[in-house]
Amino acid sequence: MMRLQDYPTEPRYTATVLSTEALTEDGADVEVRELVMAVDEHDFNFEIGQSIGVLVEGAEEFGHPIHHRLYTVADLPSPSQDGRPEITIVVRRCSYLDDYSGEEYVGVNSNYLCDRKTGDRVTITGPFGMPFKVPDDRTANLLLIGLGTGIAPFRALVKHIYRDVRDWQGKVRLLYGAHTGLELLYMNDRRDDFSNYYDEETFEAFKALSPRPNWADPIAWDYAIEDRIGEIRDMLDDDHTYVYVAGQRRIRDELDRLFGDLYGKAVWEEKKAALRNEGRWVELLY
Repeated sequence: MMRLQDYPTEPRYTATVLSTEALTEDGADVEVRELVMAVDEHDFNFEIGQSIGVLVEGAEEFGHPIHHRLYTVADLPSPSQDGRPEITIVVRRCSYLDDYSGEEYVGVNSNYLCDRKTGDRVTITGPFGMPFKVPDDRTANLLLIGLGTGIAPFRALVKHIYRDVRDWQGKVRLLYGAHTGLELLYMNDRRDDFSNYYDEETFEAFKALSPRPNWADPIAWDYAIEDRIGEIRDMLDDDHTYVYVAGQRRIRDELDRLFGDLYGKAVWEEKKAALRNEGRWVELLY
């Protein structure tokens, strides 16, 4: 896995904000926004699953006056009305506590982006990576597991499968985790983009939430899949299944615990290693 500092910050492009919209519902503990931007340079091209870098000047931190962060593109490549490449990203407004002083600091890039208005310009780099590919075999199964803003690449992937690839015969199962229902993105009362695919026989989405969000309990992944445990195990045992995982790094440990309980720890470690070696287990974590 590449470190953030390994990603180049050149060449740089300028993107103009076309729209900014809150994706989280009123009352949620977090703020997540969707930004749609048009890249001023017409030769900027990207593919499904790639990320862009955002460069922001800010207070010097760890010797770096320019802050560079990556955001996965959350929609298909398409031109804006004037022909410029159009990019959609999902940004969570972040802050963190210093382990020593206890002082709270705001995330430079996330707050910068969440504060942008229509017409503002943003400096970007990339695109980078190709984490999730669509298998050539249309009978392949896809198990998509996302946490928080990790839903972004799956929004683009599912849209591509049913709008562009079409005639998909394998199962597409989306397991999406969030602390509360208010923090679900693209699957809430404000925006439910995945409802566009509920009529597809091969698609199903289900949610994993914390059973007691006010107590900061962990997301109950096991409860979310208990009624589907047989199907998910069958998918994991099928040589035609691809598992794509996106979100915060802690989702890796949570899934290892979940599937370790299902198979037994040693068996799961061996199985996951085989899936990874075959290119059928791919993670996009931050």
